[in-house]
Amino acid sequence: MTTVRIPDDALALACGADRVAAAFEAAGCTVERVSSWGMHWLEPLAEIGGQGFGPLTPADVPAVLAGTSPKAIGPIASHPWIASQQRLTFARAGRTRPLSLSDYQQSGGWQALTRARGMAAAEVVAEVLASGLRGRGGAGFPAGIKWQTVANARGAEKYVVCNADEGDSGTFADRMLMEGDPFQLLEGMAIAAHAVGAQVGYIYVRSEYPHAIAKLEAAIALAEDRLAPLHIEVRVGAGAYVCGEETSLLNSIEGKRGEVRAKPPLPALEGLFGCPTVVNNVLTLAAVPHILSPGGAELYARLGIDRSKGTMPIQLAGNVRHGGLYETAFGITLGELVNEIGGGTASGRPVKAVQVGGPLGAYINPSQFHLPFDYEAFAAADALIGHGGVTVFDDTADMGRMARFAFQFCAAESCGKCTPCRIGAVRGAELLDRIMAGGAAMADPVEALPQMHNAPKQSRSRDQDLQLLHDLCETMQFGSLCALGGFTPYPVRSALKHWPEDFG
Repeated sequence: MTTVRIPDDALALACGADRVAAAFEAAGCTVERVSSWGMHWLEPLAEIGGQGFGPLTPADVPAVLAGTSPKAIGPIASHPWIASQQRLTFARAGRTRPLSLSDYQQSGGWQALTRARGMAAAEVVAEVLASGLRGRGGAGFPAGIKWQTVANARGAEKYVVCNADEGDSGTFADRMLMEGDPFQLLEGMAIAAHAVGAQVGYIYVRSEYPHAIAKLEAAIALAEDRLAPLHIEVRVGAGAYVCGEETSLLNSIEGKRGEVRAKPPLPALEGLFGCPTVVNNVLTLAAVPHILSPGGAELYARLGIDRSKGTMPIQLAGNVRHGGLYETAFGITLGELVNEIGGGTASGRPVKAVQVGGPLGAYINPSQFHLPFDYEAFAAADALIGHGGVTVFDDTADMGRMARFAFQFCAAESCGKCTPCRIGAVRGAELLDRIMAGGAAMADPVEALPQMHNAPKQSRSRDQDLQLLHDLCETMQFGSLCALGGFTPYPVRSALKHWPEDFG
C-alpha cells in the first residue's frame, strides 16, 4: 500500500491539503500528516517515497499515482530550496509527524534536555552565552545574559514565558514551529527552566492560531513526564499586537489590561507576578536544544557573521514568486533572498520595495540589496531585522499610502499608555494626508482652535509640514514606552526618503 505524506499545518490546510489527503485515501493510500517543508508556493505538497508533488488538487491524484503527473518536483530533500539552506531550528520540518513522540526521539529529541539536566545550571547558561544566541523576537538581545540575570535574581518563584504572539504581517515561523515541531519548543523551555531555576512555564499564543494552540496543548499532555518538574500552560491572547511586547504580554497573562509597563524594573528581575522571569520568543527557545547538544554551542557560534550568530528562519512573503520559510546563517544579502531564493515578484514586475521586520520595519530600496542579513548592518542602515519577515512589493505599490498605513496601524494597535504613540500616530496620519494633498491647501482644524495658543493659525507650507513630520517621528521614536510607537517612524521615514514622488 502506498504511503503518502502531506503537511497538516495551517497554510497547507488553507490551500486544500485535507481535500488532497482525502482523495489519496479514497484511492487506497495510507496518508501520514507531517510538518511542512516550508515551500509554501508548492502547497498542498505530497511526498511519496521521498519524491514530491505539488501544488496538488484532488483531481491531480490519479496522475500522481500513475507516475504521469506534471507536478512532480523530484526528491524534496535535494530540491534547491531545501538543499541550499542551513537548517537547525527547522531540521525536522517536513520529515516528522508533529505529535509523534517516537519521531521526535528518533530524530535526536530530548538528548539536549537530558544532557542539560546533568549539568549545573550555571554551566547551561555559560553554553548559551558562548553560542552567541540572540533573541529572535526582534530586539536581538543576548539570550544568555537574560538567563544569567534571572538565575542570579532572588524571588519566591521564577518563570519561563514563551512569547508566541506572532503578530507581524508576513511572519509565520513561530506558527510553523508550534504546529510542526512542538516538542522542540517544549524541550527548549525545559532547558531554560533548569538553567534559571523555574518550575512553571507559560506559552502565550494569539487566538488567531487555533491549530498551533491545539498542537501545543496535545504536545504538553504527551510530554508531561519528560518535562517534569516543569509545568507548562498555554495562555491564549485576544490578538492585541502590543501584547507581543514582553511587559504587555505579562500583564495579559496576569489577567490585566494588555498595556506596556514602564521600565525599570526589567522582567528579568520583576516580571510575571512580580517574580524574576525569562521571556523569550519561540525561535529563541527552539534553538536551545541544538545549542545544548554536544558541541552545539561551538557549532552555533561558528555560523553567521560578527555579533549575529547562528541561523535565522527567514520568512519570504508578499508579492514574491517563491514564498516560504528559508533558514540560513546570518550574512546572506537581501538581494540574494529576494531575487535568487524568492525568485523575484510573483507578478513578474520589478521589485520596488522590501519591508523587513514586520509592519513597523523600514522599506528598503533595491539600491540597498547589498545589505547582509545581520542585526548591526540593518541598524546602521536605519532598518530592522525584527522577526525575520521579508515582504516584497512590486512597482505598483504606492509608498505614500504604505507610510500612512504605518501610522494607521499604530493608532489602531496602541495600548494608549503613552502620549507619543497614542496621539502621535493619529496626528501622523492626518499630517501625511495633508502632505499628499498639497500641504497648504488644507488648514489644520485642531491648530486653528483658539485654545491652541502656541500653534500657527494659518496653513503651513509643504516644507513646514515635512519638517513637522520629521519632528513627530523623532518624538515617537525616542519618547514612546515600547517599540510599537518607537518603530513606527521606520517605515514612514524610509518611504519618504526613497520614494518622495509617492507623497504628492
